[in-house]
Amino acid sequence: MTNAQSIANADILIVDDTPDNLRILSTILTKQGYEVRKALNGQMAMTVVQTRSPDLILLDIMMPQMDGYEVCQSLKNDPKTAGIPIIFLSALKETFDKVKAFEVGGADYITKPFQMEEVLVRVKNQLTICNLQKELRVQNEELQQSNQELEQFTSIVSHDLKQPIQSIIGFARLLDMIYQDVLDEKANQYLSKIVSSSNRMQSLIDDLLLSSRFNSQLPNLKRINCNTIVNQIISNLEVPIEENQATIDCESLPTILANETQMMQLFQNLIHNAIKYQRSGTQPQVKVSATQKDSGYLFTISDNGIGISNEQFSKIFERFHRIPTEKDYEGTGIGLAICKQIVERYGGEIWVESELDVGTQFYFTLPSEPQE
Repeated sequence: MTNAQSIANADILIVDDTPDNLRILSTILTKQGYEVRKALNGQMAMTVVQTRSPDLILLDIMMPQMDGYEVCQSLKNDPKTAGIPIIFLSALKETFDKVKAFEVGGADYITKPFQMEEVLVRVKNQLTICNLQKELRVQNEELQQSNQELEQFTSIVSHDLKQPIQSIIGFARLLDMIYQDVLDEKANQYLSKIVSSSNRMQSLIDDLLLSSRFNSQLPNLKRINCNTIVNQIISNLEVPIEENQATIDCESLPTILANETQMMQLFQNLIHNAIKYQRSGTQPQVKVSATQKDSGYLFTISDNGIGISNEQFSKIFERFHRIPTEKDYEGTGIGLAICKQIVERYGGEIWVESELDVGTQFYFTLPSEPQE
């Protein structure tokens, strides 16, 4: 059934202790093809709803024994009926009455005497909103299911792929150890290529697994000093820093609420790239800084490396995309995609500015306290 058909065939309950009002509203709505049920008081309305939940309720406020506010509160307190949209009907025109109607869970408010055009428009609007919310819930459930299946699939595949790769690396190293004196230079080169290619494949699998996990909720948030993170990364990257004679200049960075593992991954990917993509004959110079911006911070990681052409700016954050100048550098093409996932998961943005043969600046924003 299409959205339009669902609205046209909607089941509407009218609750009013005045028979004339019931008759007028019923006539207006029935002529439009709606299925209409009626109740003369609050208790009767509760019974009708329990029998079969309507798509929409038009609810009078001023009724004896159980007024409209009480009916609405009872329905909203029950998970089975809480999602039914309720339009209040009343001759009360005071702002206080309208505010109370919305406070107890009303979706809209129609003032008596009724205007047919107004009734039809407000009814259609609420039914449309309700249908869109239902569709969104279904899509969210399907998306959650897909994410769960993807995570399970990625975990299984990564395990099944990593085992043979680790075996390849292990046997290649055994060959090198046991037959080192027998193998000629060309054979040793082949073994080295086997190990190098296997290591790249293992890195790719690890990155894919890491990327899939960032689709889940933010885990284990705690106060993290970003200077501590960068200092740890400098320690982790000690070998490439020394090999390339790189310098890392880190200004005073803020403390934020975040997941430590994700922040390590974010900063390490960007800093490692800044060291790796260096210009020939130039010592890498990397600068890390941050400034306060709105309710968070703007971070900058800049370098004096090979640079990126303007036409590549929109592509570098795509998974597996590698720019032409990167062909001489090892990598999986997933690092920047992971950075983008992390930053956007915290509600931030990431972008790049660069000039070929001059250097690159990566900018990203992070809130001081992300929304769960």
